[in-house]
Amino acid sequence: QVRLVESGGGSVQPGGSLRLSCATSGINFSIHAMRWYGQAPGQQRELVASILSNGTTDYGDSVKGRFTISRNNGRSTVYLQMNSLKPEDTAVYYCNVRYKARDYWGQGTRVTVSS
Repeated sequence: QVRLVESGGGSVQPGGSLRLSCATSGINFSIHAMRWYGQAPGQQRELVASILSNGTTDYGDSVKGRFTISRNNGRSTVYLQMNSLKPEDTAVYYCNVRYKARDYWGQGTRVTVSS
């Protein structure tokens, strides 16, 4: 059974930082690309960052230079370090893996950036 559990969200002032974690189970984590998506209120879910099994990363234009995705294969966990947060980063963040041609999602963790 594939399971993804996000944590680390919260409320922060503009310019602050948060570190999201996504612990996985039920997959051979080290061979799969992992992704973080964000869904702002009233908006569609959008890809924020991705990391391949070889560590290659990619980012959405709005977060380049501020967010960093990383992975710990020993812990089957993917992270999203979020720095210089802006109010427009407010969203529920989900981690995602495509496994056997199916997308799996966690329950999401909410990030609120407000003064």
